[in-house]
Amino acid sequence: MDIKKRLLLPFVCYFLSVSQFFHVCHGDVGTAAQYSPPYLPTACFGEDQTQFPSSNLFAAAGDGIWDNGASCGRQYLVRCISASQPGTCVPDQTIQVKIVDYAPTALSPPSAQSTTIVLSETAFGGITNIPMDSINIEFQQLVSLV
Repeated sequence: MDIKKRLLLPFVCYFLSVSQFFHVCHGDVGTAAQYSPPYLPTACFGEDQTQFPSSNLFAAAGDGIWDNGASCGRQYLVRCISASQPGTCVPDQTIQVKIVDYAPTALSPPSAQSTTIVLSETAFGGITNIPMDSINIEFQQLVSLV
């Protein structure tokens, strides 16, 4: 691939992702679990209530994306791609979550251990039809251009 195409691809994927065409640009693959309240305090922002988006679409980072706390505040596009039970994933549904905590130290235990990301109840329910302990996901970090 020539250098122009290699430099252009991340920008095309970013703009398509923001436009809700996430399925066009493939991200990383991992697993997700869910956790329930209480969500405070968090490893990223302590007791600060304003850390949570009004949509309640937030998550705790697993070891694979924690990055020694650098993941705090990062935004990810997440979609369910498969689960042990057919029909679990909401087809073509992508959500955007904000990392607010570190999964291994979260106050509420996740529904499954050692996952890539642990989603809030609202976030997990936004991409699944059936309650499950864990699902397979595709996820992509949104990168700020500022």
